[in-house]
Amino acid sequence: MTSIDHDLFELSPDSTAGIQRTMADRVTVEIHRLIIMGEIEPGSALPIRDLADRFGTSAMPVREALRRLGGLGLVEITPHRGARVAEISVEDLEDTYRVRLVLEPLAVASAAEVVDEAQLERAADALARHNAAMDAGDLDRARTAHTEFHFLLYQGAGSRWLQRAIEPVWQNSDRYRFAAPGGEKDRSRAEHTEILEACRAHDPAAAEGAMRRHLEGALGRIRTAMLAHRD
Repeated sequence: MTSIDHDLFELSPDSTAGIQRTMADRVTVEIHRLIIMGEIEPGSALPIRDLADRFGTSAMPVREALRRLGGLGLVEITPHRGARVAEISVEDLEDTYRVRLVLEPLAVASAAEVVDEAQLERAADALARHNAAMDAGDLDRARTAHTEFHFLLYQGAGSRWLQRAIEPVWQNSDRYRFAAPGGEKDRSRAEHTEILEACRAHDPAAAEGAMRRHLEGALGRIRTAMLAHRD
């Protein structure tokens, strides 16, 4: 399983100065962003030569980038046929959230028991940046801050393997968030605040319940949007 390097995938545009990245890192970040934001649609072919020309590089960094993204489940690579963006479906959405509903309530419940104030303040700052970006209509920046908020709480659980288990299903579900309409912003904001405050109160049961409601609500909204679009 390929683990997400959050410094690689989720740095905000304002925080990248001075960070040295290989060409494969840069190409991975760019293709990852294009897939998550839906700019390269599910099922689209990913020709290595075309991508190399697009990013001004040779084929080798592109192959490495596609291999990494394949490890996250975002790209499907078939021998002798090349790579393409993984398809999305209601069935895959439900399967993804079924796993998230096992792992992420456990993570925040564990975090609520042991997370320290410094970690909570960093999470609160990420949530504030997420809300501000959503208000400004900056979905890319909002996505970055949203991921940072959740994973700061998951890191607070102190379990490296639990975070690693969450990462692939998070990456896959992030694509589905853009399939849902944006009319639930206030509800989502309230759910995030509830999760944070339960962790701040060191109440594992409340944190677990808040995360479960958040995920079930997101699943319901996205499923409804996808079914409406399919009809």
